[in-house]
Amino acid sequence: MKTFEELGLEHSIVTAIKELGFQNPMSVQEKVIPVLLENNETDVIALAQTGTGKTAAYGLPIIQNVNTKKSHTQFLILSPTRELCLQIADDLSDFAKYKNDVKIAAVFGGSSIERQIQLIRNGAHIISATPGRLLDLVKRKEVDLSKITAVVLDEADEMLNMGFRDDLEAILKSTPDAKNTLLFSATMSSDIRAIANKFMFEPVEITIGKKNVGAENIKHICYTVNAKDRYLSLKRIVDFHPEIYGIIFCRTKRETQEVADLLMKDGYNAEALHGDLSQAQREAVMNKFRHKNVRLLIATDVAARGLDVNNLTHVINYNLPDELEVYTHRSGRTGRAGKAGTSIVITNLKEKSKLRTIENQTNKKFEHKQVPTGDEIFAKQLFHLVDRVEKVEVDDSKIESFLPDIMKKLDWLDREELIKKFVSVEFNRFLSYYNNLKDVETPVESLKFKSNKSSNYNFTRFFINLGMLDSLKPKTLIDMINEFTGTNDIEIGDIEILKTFSFFDIDSDYADKIIFAFKNKYSGKRKISVEISEGRNKNKTKNSFRKKDNNSRKDFGNREFRKPKKSFSHY
Repeated sequence: MKTFEELGLEHSIVTAIKELGFQNPMSVQEKVIPVLLENNETDVIALAQTGTGKTAAYGLPIIQNVNTKKSHTQFLILSPTRELCLQIADDLSDFAKYKNDVKIAAVFGGSSIERQIQLIRNGAHIISATPGRLLDLVKRKEVDLSKITAVVLDEADEMLNMGFRDDLEAILKSTPDAKNTLLFSATMSSDIRAIANKFMFEPVEITIGKKNVGAENIKHICYTVNAKDRYLSLKRIVDFHPEIYGIIFCRTKRETQEVADLLMKDGYNAEALHGDLSQAQREAVMNKFRHKNVRLLIATDVAARGLDVNNLTHVINYNLPDELEVYTHRSGRTGRAGKAGTSIVITNLKEKSKLRTIENQTNKKFEHKQVPTGDEIFAKQLFHLVDRVEKVEVDDSKIESFLPDIMKKLDWLDREELIKKFVSVEFNRFLSYYNNLKDVETPVESLKFKSNKSSNYNFTRFFINLGMLDSLKPKTLIDMINEFTGTNDIEIGDIEILKTFSFFDIDSDYADKIIFAFKNKYSGKRKISVEISEGRNKNKTKNSFRKKDNNSRKDFGNREFRKPKKSFSHY
């Protein structure tokens, strides 16, 4: 691993970033910085997840390449939201701590345009901007892009997702052809490629990890639940992680507010972030979240864009997003700067194909887990409390004078009872809630096996009181039928195996034989019950090539059985 000095950065810049706590360059910085320092005319496409150090990757070379003898704007950085725009400007100011003559301006909507105009008129070598406000200033002739040396598109995929394509193209057309363009994105969509083909010349492409995949240090966990249990499952997941500091993503503004209201009502430290909040409300929520005064932020994808918060332990997908790129962005908000993180999905059986698509395209596998039980939550919270007690710092000088009275009051308790009472002070809340609460069940998908039998047969639908929990499989059931009837010549149709019971189709001519054969039979210690499923017979009498002989049903000994064509699509 190279040092910042070895990458070619000036001493003043290295000093500033080391004071910020940067000791060694991250992967994207190590690959991008030398390219930008060696050749100011090189176009670059850098694909890397959020939180991997992209701002410093382009920001440090920009600070070093500014010509402070000229007052015009030389570098333009475009980003999707005001929050990210401000964050970039603040970071660049920190990088330029010992280059006081470098002037930086942030330009974004929702704030005084007059103040921003004044900053630009005072001279701004670097402008960090959102596309809409920048175009407004260009139209007012307050920003001149004709002498731009380089344009950076930060989180380009997000800008396109938010509908800024026309604005981006208008801005890029207003800049000189001779400039260099730097495109930074977490994903490489066809829209991103189209922008690159139109406005970039033979770009150097730098990829950190694989395209369109999440960071390697993020664990992906899936909880499959019934729709009615989604919120109860969320609470258990949160309770199972006592130190959680994360974002819970919902699809709609209404759902976001509903989930936040429920969590706050249930005593959780949570707030909502969505488009119906005023700018003042939005900033207040985000400030509380950044300072960890709020531990759970329930947000829509649009509202959370540009929210730059480090050290998130978890991202929870209350619902899966419709697009793969959105999941990549969500999960990329945790596990930043090389730290470990967890992305959790709460899903249902209908979303299996969507999960597989995410796994295939991100090259990540979900770890499927059952929603934590009450006992598991008890244990996790109890030992978390014990760890806190064990590691708490004691200020003897502050409490020493109170100790004699405390000891006297608790003197009647022995050591074991004292520990029990102390733990219960914190623990009783969970105990009272989960003590008699039924655990969340994981739904089990029915196993449906379609027979390829001819439509000329009459089938009768049977119920059997065995299912997945009894380890019943189609082959197991077929073997039972063959064994109990003493023959393998009975036509078997569709089989549907559910959690605790199942259905199967048998040639109607043998219905009585099946009832008789399963009478007083056991599976292990469980008595088997088989009966005709009312209203679910599959009688297909058209084109029947064999007459139904009701009188022969009871004559098991004289029947000439046909050889079955056992062809199931799956076993």
